Amino acid sequence: MDWNMPVMNGLEFVKALRADPTFAPVRVMMVTTEADMHNVAMALQAGANEYLMKPFTRDAVMEKLSVLGIGPA
Repeated sequence: MDWNMPVMNGLEFVKALRADPTFAPVRVMMVTTEADMHNVAMALQAGANEYLMKPFTRDAVMEKLSVLGIGPA
């Protein structure tokens, strides 16, 4: 998800998702232009599993998906 979304930003969404045990197994990757390390830390502390900054390369996406266990090794 992106940090900057309408209605609810990505950080709010991650917090809401993680507050519901039903979604505990869902893996979340924040993909955004927000590159401030404080934002990265907040997203990870809120429950995002990975964080990828735009612009990104195909290789970077594949690496993150692999870390999440949903891409090729």
